[in-house]
Order: sequence, then structure tokens, then C-alpha cells
Amino acid sequence: MSNRTLRVNELIQRELSDILHKRYQTEAVVLTITGVKVAPDLRDGCVYVSIMGDEEMAKTKLRWLKDISQELRFELGRRIVLKYMPRLTYSLDTSTERGNRILQLLDEVGGSAPVPPPLDEQKGP
Repeated sequence: MSNRTLRVNELIQRELSDILHKRYQTEAVVLTITGVKVAPDLRDGCVYVSIMGDEEMAKTKLRWLKDISQELRFELGRRIVLKYMPRLTYSLDTSTERGNRILQLLDEVGGSAPVPPPLDEQKGP
């Protein structure tokens, strides 16, 4: 991925998050933009969203984002100067839930093992 594409990804993520939290404050409380990936030609892109709540809440918020996607694209176009503003699709990012589940499983497995003291408290030879 080129440096330009990486910069555009970061810029869209920052501006989109700002738009959602300023303009749609009550609706955007439960969601976080975790990443953006645009195509090298900057025509299309995917926005990864983490949504707090159950599966039904996630479906509702993704539908809401799809409904306002043209408004968001228009507002992004006003804030970011690009030859082409990418058509954005929204996808649920479940990496946080997967990470929490892995940590929970590790805690269950390693819960019976004693924790060694920090290195500075261990007695040397």
C-alpha cells in the first residue's frame, strides 16, 4: 500500500469520526471508526466500525450508516480535497470481541498458575 493511500485512509478515518460525533452525536455514541481501507485508485473504500451492544444494535447501526452514507460522503468531500471521493461501504469490525474472548480464555486456562514476582524483586545468585 502506498504512502498516499495510507494517508488518505487515516484522513478519512479522522474526518469521518469527527463528522459522526459532532453531527450525529446521539446516534454515534455507540460506534467507533476502527479503520478505513481505500482502493489504490481511491474510487471505493471500506470503513470498519466497532459497535458497542448486541448483534441487533450492530445491525441497526450498520443500516443507519448505509442510509446516511451519501450525506457522509458529501460532508467528507467538503472537508477533504481529492480528485475522487471514494464510495464507502461500512463493515462491522469484530476484532475487539475476538480479542476479549481470547483474553477470557487465557484467563480461564492460566488462572490456576502462580504469577512470578517482578524481576526487580527476584533474588539473584
